Amino acid sequence: MTIATQSSSTSEPKVTIAHSAAGSTRSVLDFADGFIDRHIGPSHDEIDAMLQTLGFDSLDALSDATVPSDIRLDRELDIPSPRGESEFLQALKTIAGKNKVYRSCIGMGYHGTVTPPVILRNVLENPGWYTQYTPYQAEIAQGRLEALLNFQTMVADLTGLPLAGASLLDEATAAAEAMGMCISIARGKKTGFWASDDCHPQTLALLETRARGLGVDLKIGPISEIDFNHGEGGLCGVLVQYPTTDGRIKDYSDLAKKAKEAGCLTVAAADLLSLTVITPPGEWGADVCVGSAQRFGVPMGLGGPHAAFISTHEEHARKLPGRIIGVSKDAQGNMALRMAIQTREQHIKRDKATSNICTAQALLAIISSFYGAYHGPHGLKRIADRTHAYTCALVKGLERLGHTTLGDGPIFDTIRIRLGKGRAHASRQVADAARERQINLREYADGTLGVTLDETADRALVADLLACFNFGHYTGFHIDDLLAEAERDGILKFGSFERTSDYMTHPVFNTYHSETEMLRYIFKLMGRDLSLAHSMIPLGSCTMKLNATSEMIPVTWPEFGSIHPFAPDTQWRGYTHMFRELERWLSEITGFEAVSLQPNAGAQGEYAGLLVIRAYHEHNARQEGKENQRDVCLIPTSAHGTNPASAVMAGMQVVPVKCDDRGNIDMADLKDKATKHAEKLSCLMVTYPSTHGVFESTIREVCDLIHSHGGQVYMDGANMNAQVGLTSPGKCGADVCHLNLHKTFCIPHGGGGPGMGPIGVAPQLVPFLPTHPVERPDTAGEFAIGPISAAPYGSPSILTISYVYIAMMGAAGLKKATQVAILNANYMAKRLSEHYDILYTDKNGYVAHEFIIDCRGFEKDAGVRIDDIAKRLMDFGFHGPTMSWPVPGTLMIEPTESESKPELDRFCDAMIAIRAEIDAIARGEMDAEDNPLRNAPHTVHVIGSDDWNHPYTREQAAWPMAWLRDAKFWPSVGRIDNAWGDRNLVCSCPPMSEYCGTE
Repeated sequence: MTIATQSSSTSEPKVTIAHSAAGSTRSVLDFADGFIDRHIGPSHDEIDAMLQTLGFDSLDALSDATVPSDIRLDRELDIPSPRGESEFLQALKTIAGKNKVYRSCIGMGYHGTVTPPVILRNVLENPGWYTQYTPYQAEIAQGRLEALLNFQTMVADLTGLPLAGASLLDEATAAAEAMGMCISIARGKKTGFWASDDCHPQTLALLETRARGLGVDLKIGPISEIDFNHGEGGLCGVLVQYPTTDGRIKDYSDLAKKAKEAGCLTVAAADLLSLTVITPPGEWGADVCVGSAQRFGVPMGLGGPHAAFISTHEEHARKLPGRIIGVSKDAQGNMALRMAIQTREQHIKRDKATSNICTAQALLAIISSFYGAYHGPHGLKRIADRTHAYTCALVKGLERLGHTTLGDGPIFDTIRIRLGKGRAHASRQVADAARERQINLREYADGTLGVTLDETADRALVADLLACFNFGHYTGFHIDDLLAEAERDGILKFGSFERTSDYMTHPVFNTYHSETEMLRYIFKLMGRDLSLAHSMIPLGSCTMKLNATSEMIPVTWPEFGSIHPFAPDTQWRGYTHMFRELERWLSEITGFEAVSLQPNAGAQGEYAGLLVIRAYHEHNARQEGKENQRDVCLIPTSAHGTNPASAVMAGMQVVPVKCDDRGNIDMADLKDKATKHAEKLSCLMVTYPSTHGVFESTIREVCDLIHSHGGQVYMDGANMNAQVGLTSPGKCGADVCHLNLHKTFCIPHGGGGPGMGPIGVAPQLVPFLPTHPVERPDTAGEFAIGPISAAPYGSPSILTISYVYIAMMGAAGLKKATQVAILNANYMAKRLSEHYDILYTDKNGYVAHEFIIDCRGFEKDAGVRIDDIAKRLMDFGFHGPTMSWPVPGTLMIEPTESESKPELDRFCDAMIAIRAEIDAIARGEMDAEDNPLRNAPHTVHVIGSDDWNHPYTREQAAWPMAWLRDAKFWPSVGRIDNAWGDRNLVCSCPPMSEYCGTE
């Protein structure tokens, strides 16, 4: 298809440039550090030039030509005027000051931790790490792949299970994923699952949420009462907490043995630090281990983001949810890393996928892996021993005060205290005394109190705790004396639970213990990865826009990072202020009544939205005295793979809807399916603009059709970057939408996470927004669904990023960003349309914010596949576009508004040069097998080798464009053999001898 150009009756149309202003008249006294022109890449002159190329005189004129008039907003967004960068950061510091950072002894899976400064500054706060994308193009992602492989190795070693994943979203969702994994391994023949009632309460609540959609017969109860015959076919799995939520270390070896005999898997939710000193789950018989790596250097952040972990036996590799990093080799035979067994991905398996997990927590897993490498096994054990010693000293002090710690076995870092005789009802007095000293305790419903210590504990904290339990009076106890007493009484020993096996013996965990060595290791790995610090990442449907420094700065402020998710809400009024404003702004942007911030990933947002729709239909059926029958979810065949995976998890039946030759929803097929399933229709899942990169003119008709048959419309927010300020899901007629804050609203992708996926809903769905068992969110509805994430507000510390972005852009800036994103895409499509077929456009010949180029004929004509194009782009210093999705054999390009015209032109020039090489191969001017595309990418090792026997020059291989002489990114490995890696699956650190060939 041809990209259109606006024309007039004359051959030389007169063009008058009138920009959509990013803020009208400004005073000379206004702030000088305006953010809009920092965020939007093209200058005003560059915008003018691109508009002229397309034949428009303004951004508004382009918007009129691309966005259907019946869904255009008829007013500006009700969002405050743009704020200057320094001005707003000062204002946010005042808001942050409303948060009170208390010393947390609450536990429940969240702990105080010390992020080593070398990791804080050079990883968490470094755009070379946080602006990377998921490592699908492994040749330019070897650094983070190695860091994630280190994470997997550390988890596998500590848990005693040989195969670990590269991270999950949080501990509670990891437990839910493990439950789904058990069902899958049992092939659906066993539907029962038992969860011990001494697991963390947020985990149990989330299991209940997940079990309903999966059809799991979940039983929560004491392990002593376990019934392996529970559920149809019996139990497929049992979950235990190790140590328990109140700190007891229990022997589950007999349970694991009986479970195995009953054909039931044992899942342990374990504390990672404790596994340095107590027997790992794999050694006492657990089949799966999950948990959180938060205490390995990642701040609590009121609940996230943190990396969860999962490990298991190798025979379950294809059932393991999330990503796995594996070892393979490149074209030169050197060791290379890549994501293994990618056929598990939802894009391929769709409604048959193992999980809907897409975004994980890569950046946080990387931080935890560096934390493990920096401390090493001995350093981690020292932290564990120190934490344990303080806990035992506290126990002896409490005994002196006449109080009792519950449980008769060993403990690690957590105790539950029953107050002494005559004081049983004084727990409120103790808790109040603690708060006076700025300490938070865990308060149980039965009047007992919980205390959890961590690596931040010290003598002063223990002395303060003892004073609290002495009802506000200091005891005068010497902590060292208490420790000596604990040692004499033997409670420092773990007895039969003592870990005797080695762990983390690989050199990577025993080398980088000085800051100099760690700093160089961090930068060595970072140098192997292409990020937005190098060049644009034009991945369609991924919105790799600027993650501005001003947006990132507040993330690591202690006022946001050092708060426990279950601290009293009086201690996080600053967060509350931000939540309310962000919810209001997102409601305004989406055109919806309310927003829930709880889902901590895009796929979780999908899942939450579908559960809300399901709850709405169930409520309506109950009101009518009927059983809900509405469980059919219509999904276009072009949809993102997480859509059908999420629908199945929500207990729905997926019915595909065809797309027509222009990539739009086939209206005839939609009408036929909606009519056929009218009595059972739950919803339609639709992405807008479409996944084909077009504003479909029928979107209002689509929504009206679904509503007329009693269904709801779920809009996937993946492409919101083309909507903000111009239209909205509510204006289109949708009922619920999730927002990828890690796309449209600037949270960085972090190499594969974190992300956030809040949902906005229409008025009829507000009563069903999710709740939480520990801290009920203000947005939780009267008939709320259960929790979606472990924490009430998902991953709050990174919500600051989107909050700052919206505040500094204002309504006008947000609209202009959308318009420039559409401009950049249409400009690139126009340039490339002379060399590639643009697969889909609207009826006027325009695209939205992304577009697809058709490469399907190249393999027949020249033997060139899209993989060859993507790998060749690495030689030009670019990440490849999205490959083979949503149409096999194509590339989808999304430039975003953050890229300048020179950068767009560089990428277009690279693609045009590659097309010339393809044509040369087709004409027989280049060898069909030995050419720059088939051999790409070219590493410095290959270019510098004395053995160069290719029919093309080193110059053409490595420096095909002049700009590469000024700045050249070198892939650290050649093309990777993925199939070899899957046939020879290795998912932990190989011997150091294997690394030698890659240096």
